[in-house]
Amino acid sequence: MPRVARIKSKSKIYHIMIRGINQQNIFSVDKDYEKFIAILAKYHQKSEYEIYAYCLMGHPAKCSSN
Repeated sequence: MPRVARIKSKSKIYHIMIRGINQQNIFSVDKDYEKFIAILAKYHQKSEYEIYAYCLMGHPAKCSSN
């Protein structure tokens, strides 16, 4: 069964959540956090997207972006 299409936000700001399988931590050591931040920075420079905020916990990670 296909999923329902996402509704596009009028503000064009989206809450993005990244979760581990079976609620496992996606970050276990400081290097994991550093790598994720480096990836965000890399793709921010390559795209038209803005990252307004991010919150990195062991499980989950959250971002606000347009």
